[in-house]
Amino acid sequence: MVVNGLKWMFLIIGTTIGAGYASGREIWQFFGHESGLAIILFTLLFVTSCHVVLSISFHHQTNDYAEVLAELMGPRLSKGYDIIIVFYLFTTTGVMIAGGGAALEYFHIPFSAGVLFMCILLLIVAVRGVQGLTGINSFLMPILITSLTVTLITFFWFNADLKGFDWTTQHNWPTAFTFTSLNLLPLVAVLSAAGKQIKQTGEIWIASIGSGLTLGGVSFLYNESLLAAAEDIMLYEIPLFALLKSYPNYMTAFMAILLWTAIFTTAASGLFGLSSRFRSVIPLPPWALALLLICLMLPVTRFGFARLIAFLYPLYGFLNLYLLIVVLIHPFYLKKRS
Repeated sequence: MVVNGLKWMFLIIGTTIGAGYASGREIWQFFGHESGLAIILFTLLFVTSCHVVLSISFHHQTNDYAEVLAELMGPRLSKGYDIIIVFYLFTTTGVMIAGGGAALEYFHIPFSAGVLFMCILLLIVAVRGVQGLTGINSFLMPILITSLTVTLITFFWFNADLKGFDWTTQHNWPTAFTFTSLNLLPLVAVLSAAGKQIKQTGEIWIASIGSGLTLGGVSFLYNESLLAAAEDIMLYEIPLFALLKSYPNYMTAFMAILLWTAIFTTAASGLFGLSSRFRSVIPLPPWALALLLICLMLPVTRFGFARLIAFLYPLYGFLNLYLLIVVLIHPFYLKKRS
């Protein structure tokens, strides 16, 4: 049970810690000053949301997110959110493919070759299905989380000035809801396909609490570190590099690899969510369906990374507030219905 619970925990973290999160751009976009309470609220909301989505998926033995959406908000509204999720996964996965090619340019690999390399790896993971996705996340996520945490703790220790927590100055707490709702969208898309793989409810508790506490702790460290380097962040498209400007080149190279890993896990989760959704609609083998989706995404690669996060992420966070509310009240609705 513990091993399987950790497997789902890493899947959740891998879905959430994408390029936007690992680069610091997403943290800086939503949090910043007066956000301690917001991060605490986000942790609680995230744990609850993961538990509800996984419980629905396990109870109904779902194959894709359409069934989970129908359970949460009924057949009519679920169709509207179905379109939003498809558009979200399509745009973000396309941009992540481009980001993968751009990240490898640091190592003097041509952009087109980097994009091709990522597409081949995505096809391999897509063919293996949920086992391939959980396998790659179980391998990469501990490395990603450990490396990012060590980097943040090191910078935080020498540069951050953490003062006493003052509840009266935490005016940014509403951000917790939009940040959670933003990350809820890919979670619903990916975790909905895990229903038949979960064996016990204990796995759900381990995955939900473990992922929430991990992301909450890393978010706090990241936010405080970025605040300490606030004067330099505007000079970098990737805020993480503002924390690394005084580090040696090999450290920057290592973090470039780390970012590529985060980009890849985001793209793999997005492609998996789309493939799961369209498998019943488009009668193609898994590899052919994944290849078709990747080819359709290639034109999206021309959009910039920072522009995507600055415009689309707050928009998706706002659009998904209703979905977050529905998820949070779902357990109470079940009790009333029973």
